[in-house]
Amino acid sequence: MTGTTAVTDDGGLLRHPDGRVRCWWCGRDPDYLVYHDTEWGVPVRDDRAVFEKLCLEGFQAGLSWLTILRKRAAFRAAFAGFDPAIVADFGDAEVARLLADPGIVRNRAKIEATVANARAFLRLSEAGERLGDLVWSFQPTSTSRPRRRDDVPATTRESVALSHALKARGFRFVGPTTCYATMQALGLVDDHLEGCWRRGR
Repeated sequence: MTGTTAVTDDGGLLRHPDGRVRCWWCGRDPDYLVYHDTEWGVPVRDDRAVFEKLCLEGFQAGLSWLTILRKRAAFRAAFAGFDPAIVADFGDAEVARLLADPGIVRNRAKIEATVANARAFLRLSEAGERLGDLVWSFQPTSTSRPRRRDDVPATTRESVALSHALKARGFRFVGPTTCYATMQALGLVDDHLEGCWRRGR
């Protein structure tokens, strides 16, 4: 992959041929580089976008995010753009269709969880709550400043609390690790390492 070769140091930073230093996890993959540079850690509050991210992070459990990223367009097509009002109406026929779709992760429990999450989203709205506001209410009051890859946690007190809150409202596949990954992706925390060009932007 010309132009994307990276050299890593012990702290988890990568220097690429464009001169920019990035977090270790984007490696050499161009899709990951774009995601790292333009999406990960950028604040997102829109309810539907938060819903999509939460569901995709649930699908990621046990897999790499790159697998999900490469299938994201297929996921969006399969789940009607992650429109909760449409997905909430999915029944056995739609689940069977999704289980036969090679473009997505064909895991029945995760597919059924996404349908359940759409229904939970609608109940939340009917109760006068917004998913984006709920998720962002668990933003940490102190800002983390990881310097090395080992400084980045898998869970935090806030992600555990968010997990409990979502489960209490009927959401599935929203364990503390999934919730923290969602918080990182949506910009509730800035876990770009010190020295990464995206840190603090």
